[in-house]
Amino acid sequence: MQTSIITRLIVLLALLLLLAGCAATPLTDSGQPRPTRSAITVVEDQRIESSAMDKLYSDPKLQQKIHVNITSYNRIVLLSGEALSRELRDHVINIVRNLPGVRRVHNEIRIKDLTGFQSRSRDGWITSKIKARMLATKGFDSDAVKVITEYGTVFLMGLVTRTEGRQAAEIARNVDGVRQVVKLFEYVD
Repeated sequence: MQTSIITRLIVLLALLLLLAGCAATPLTDSGQPRPTRSAITVVEDQRIESSAMDKLYSDPKLQQKIHVNITSYNRIVLLSGEALSRELRDHVINIVRNLPGVRRVHNEIRIKDLTGFQSRSRDGWITSKIKARMLATKGFDSDAVKVITEYGTVFLMGLVTRTEGRQAAEIARNVDGVRQVVKLFEYVD
């Protein structure tokens, strides 16, 4: 029963992504159509994130000792958050690195006490402000950039041109509360 619901949701997501793909195709700096993630890759990224969360948070060795966010974009995974020790962080990295489909792992897990609700809320607010500014920027394809904020550090992921990458970083850099911007883009030009 649950598999049937999941299958229907995946098919619905794929159809929505195909319809979204009917919009005008963004161009690279050289005027060529910009590559984007396929619907299959989007679903694969979601599977990687879900599988990683299940494995990490069901591992008794890690429970209550980590706060890790898993973000997959084009099968490249960003791990951000906190772990109480280097050994725990390395264990997290090994679990995620060995998941099927993962091409690369960016480790941004800090060895420190776990952040609380207030810090996480502030990070969510920063992410929201950045996404809103990206949406409001004329000619900028905000769908091409994923924004993740952890302890005031903003991580930017996506398939972008170098111009778009610089523009995204500049937008993020000018938002109050941002301490640092880290570009983890795949460049398409």
